[in-house]
Amino acid sequence: MRVGIGYDIHRFQEGRRLILGGVEIAGETGLGGHSDADVLLHAIMDALLGAAGLGDIGCFFPPDDPNYAGADSRQLLTQTGQMIAQVGYTVWSMDATVIAERPRLSPHIRSMRQRIADTLGLDESRVNVKATTNEGIGDIGRGEAIAALAVALLQER
Repeated sequence: MRVGIGYDIHRFQEGRRLILGGVEIAGETGLGGHSDADVLLHAIMDALLGAAGLGDIGCFFPPDDPNYAGADSRQLLTQTGQMIAQVGYTVWSMDATVIAERPRLSPHIRSMRQRIADTLGLDESRVNVKATTNEGIGDIGRGEAIAALAVALLQER
């Protein structure tokens, strides 16, 4: 078994759609970034790549590569899952936390879990997503950004 930790943070940016865990949250300001800025999937990808000893998401999907401008992070997660398999691992489970003052995420958590599980070909019971606030502290607490932390457990094939 191998374990990896991932983290990502993005600031809100007007004119963008908010996508978290592969789920679009309608009516909300999106996050700025080179791809779709899905902080949750980015943290999960970093956790998976770290657990497999493959580095981080910037090694494979660099933020200055025009091929990834506006990229759907679910497609990047699919590719990450394929890379994990190529080096002899399968995803056993993952746990993630989204840190945001806004929007309220509890109505979307189940959809996020399903979307992540479907993307990686996992049973939903092996994917956990939860949300918390930053209690008004810092950029996240002022509602200027959203961050995510993830832990992934891989099993050798």
